[in-house]
Amino acid sequence: MVESAAQRFARITSAERPAAPQVVMERAVVLGASMAGLMAARVLSDHADEVLIIERDTTGDSTDPRPGVPQGSQVHALLPAGHAQLDRWFPGFSAECLAAGATNPPPEQSRTYINGELRPGPPGSIGAALISTRPFLESMVRRRTLEIGNIRLVHGRADGIDIAGDRVAAARYQPEGTAGPESVVTVPADLVVDATGRSSRLSDWLGAAGWPQPTMHRMPIKLNYASALFRRDPKVSEIGVSIAQNQPGSGRPLRQGGILSVEDDRWLVLVAGYADDRPTRDIEDFRKRCRSDYPTEFAQIAEHGELLGEVNTYHQADSRRRDYHALERIPAGLFVAGDAVASFNPLYGQGMTSATLHASCLSAYLSEGPDLTQPARSYFDDVNVVVDVAWQLSTLADLALPHVDGPYPRGYKLTKWFSSLIFAATAKDADLNVQFNRVTTMLDHPAALARPQFILRALRFALLPSTT
Repeated sequence: MVESAAQRFARITSAERPAAPQVVMERAVVLGASMAGLMAARVLSDHADEVLIIERDTTGDSTDPRPGVPQGSQVHALLPAGHAQLDRWFPGFSAECLAAGATNPPPEQSRTYINGELRPGPPGSIGAALISTRPFLESMVRRRTLEIGNIRLVHGRADGIDIAGDRVAAARYQPEGTAGPESVVTVPADLVVDATGRSSRLSDWLGAAGWPQPTMHRMPIKLNYASALFRRDPKVSEIGVSIAQNQPGSGRPLRQGGILSVEDDRWLVLVAGYADDRPTRDIEDFRKRCRSDYPTEFAQIAEHGELLGEVNTYHQADSRRRDYHALERIPAGLFVAGDAVASFNPLYGQGMTSATLHASCLSAYLSEGPDLTQPARSYFDDVNVVVDVAWQLSTLADLALPHVDGPYPRGYKLTKWFSSLIFAATAKDADLNVQFNRVTTMLDHPAALARPQFILRALRFALLPSTT
């Protein structure tokens, strides 16, 4: 029986642990200790005698942003689907994070605004959420990963892969503090995972070795944002989480914002704009934006809260995806995960969650007892299902921005109309709102919203606006 995309997604997002994993290789090498790399290493530890992680940034136990992650100081979100996967692979992880300072604000301290209007949240819980800075979360995952006895991390810059015949044979890296080709180290490997992020050079390495290169798709979003940390003080505000979004056609500036209560009794506040609308590092510009374009809690914190450090800015020109699943030929033993496959508009919080789901794709593949002399087709097919979900959710919203002019997917107008219909109805239909939030937090596949009962409920609210 052929699995549908929705069935594949449900299998990938399952929080069940695989039964009795078997060791099928001597050494696996992971390029990059990002969230994707750490999660891949965790999965591989069940199937390899040794897992070697190669990471250019010297992190130690630090909770400072890694130099290789320029957006590390900005607001990050781990969606409920990602939270479930972390608890799947590291039992007790959430409780440990909460004990160390991560937060999970109650509904009465959480708000979402669309075009300046407060939207109702889904009744009950759609899945727990861990709220922290990215460096905090990454340090917790890194510590748990490196506590596993057969995982080892070395510092150096990934320099390439060696391919013998039709399969990967080794990974190369330049050790920290060295220079020149004579100091490059070659590590034999049965399996190599590229988790080096948006700037991955794997496509170039494949091309140089005479292998096909994946097609890269780009969505030019031209996102600009700035974040600042403030001391959390109940005298200033009781807010735990606040998300504000202005939509195209609302007559309001297309600015987005967020307030997160993070570890060490701090608020991390974000303001964002698109195209030529660029927040600066000037705190007065930051405060002015909070006063003029966002709900009152933004101004309360920006003007009356204690500023901790400087305002940090970041620019992301595009969302991008690489179609490794579509390659006619790809070396056996080669895997790609995280932003090296696809990276999205960070305002939607899909990056780290997608990385955890890619690890589950890797587990599903290895748990089948695969022939490692053959390309990992089923792995790349599963990863593509995850990428499709995140890409559909993020680019559908981005295509509505006035400065974004495509590329438009097939059926875009119908999809846009249907999505608008569903979204409008969620403000009045509690059940539909719960399902909508399960989709946007990547707990369910978007196909769940196309069930007849939800279509009929959305149409009812469109035809009878006064219905509650």
